[in-house]
Amino acid sequence: MYQSTQLSNGVRIATAHMPHMASVSVGVWVGIGSRYEPAHLNGACHFIEHMLFKGTRKRSAKDISQAVEGVGGYLNAFTGEESTCFHARAGHKHFAEVLDVLMDMLLNSQFAPRELTKERAVIKEEIAMYLDEPQHHVQELLNATLWPGQSLGRPITGTTRTLDSLHRAHLLAYVQQNYVANSVVIVAAGQVNHRQVVRAAQPYLKRFPVGPRPDCPPARNGQSTPRVRLFSKKIEQTQVALGLRTCSRHDERRFALRLLNTILGENMSSRLFQVLREDRGLVYSVYTTPSFFDDTGDLVISAGLDTGHLPQVLRLVGRELRRLRDEPPGPTELRRARDYVMGQIDLGQESTDNQMNWVGEQMLGYGRIYTAAETKRRLLQVTPAHIRSVAREFLRPDRANLALVSPVKAEEKLLGHLGL
Repeated sequence: MYQSTQLSNGVRIATAHMPHMASVSVGVWVGIGSRYEPAHLNGACHFIEHMLFKGTRKRSAKDISQAVEGVGGYLNAFTGEESTCFHARAGHKHFAEVLDVLMDMLLNSQFAPRELTKERAVIKEEIAMYLDEPQHHVQELLNATLWPGQSLGRPITGTTRTLDSLHRAHLLAYVQQNYVANSVVIVAAGQVNHRQVVRAAQPYLKRFPVGPRPDCPPARNGQSTPRVRLFSKKIEQTQVALGLRTCSRHDERRFALRLLNTILGENMSSRLFQVLREDRGLVYSVYTTPSFFDDTGDLVISAGLDTGHLPQVLRLVGRELRRLRDEPPGPTELRRARDYVMGQIDLGQESTDNQMNWVGEQMLGYGRIYTAAETKRRLLQVTPAHIRSVAREFLRPDRANLALVSPVKAEEKLLGHLGL
């Protein structure tokens, strides 16, 4: 199903052949994201993402969108900490047209001064919108607490201050230095064959900048005690995010941690959902999310709740974390968690978009494509003892960081309620 090829200039092509699908999803992935940015360029990758939609030498912004939407497709992009992706989906007969639009955006964007001024204002509105959403704001506060004074702790969007200092020359230089051939992966998933994609990509090869693949500073850890950050705001709910530093995507413990996450809070069957919502009605929303980066990672517990319930919720969260450290899960609970994760993998295989994301993330993160069967095999090797071991390693006070957006005025007693 999967094939990959590295072209003469370093660009990699990867495909997921899905002959039963009517569509094709195409993604142009670049191994550059917000954690590669120095502090004074915070927000550059996200700003560049926006600007690639604003016109090229042969297409206006309207032409770009119409070229894909006019054949019944859609076009979008996203910026993460370690990668940026420009992607589109359309009927498989329009593959060449879709690829040409994405290549045109990446290689020929004009960065017109007037468009830069407009898009800077648009991103400021985006930042304001996020700050008005407490559930998003608390995640940014948590990142700043988990990774203080480093790029992983800064917002992907940048700030209004850094945006004002980012000018056309900065963005063009950043593209030339970092959006280089050996950092690019072109991914296609759907009714398209590998040879067809390689052949279609060949005409664009000479246009890619050549240079060393960008590198980012390693994550630093100077934490020895729990940390808390409170943003007091007059709102109806308290938003809580508890982050614990974990391991990188290359660490073998990630498979056990993935199952621990499911047991703890990934779905409605999880311990936190049952304890906090079903049994006691203390929250509407509670969920956990693992993130894995090249050299580190985190596990985040998020919840929205009535402020009066905050002490009780923190005590119950702390109790469930200690329980995972003290007792391995039973075989039935582990089986359910494993079946859920493997079922989610299977469901993801049915979508060309999901396949495109799977392949792009694997190629940039590992330099190869791990199949669903390989991942399932590793999950099947996880035992209850492995779950307990990673809980003891990662669910510790010296890895814990608590962020809140809340009407609460003081933070002194909050960590005490957790009791880690």
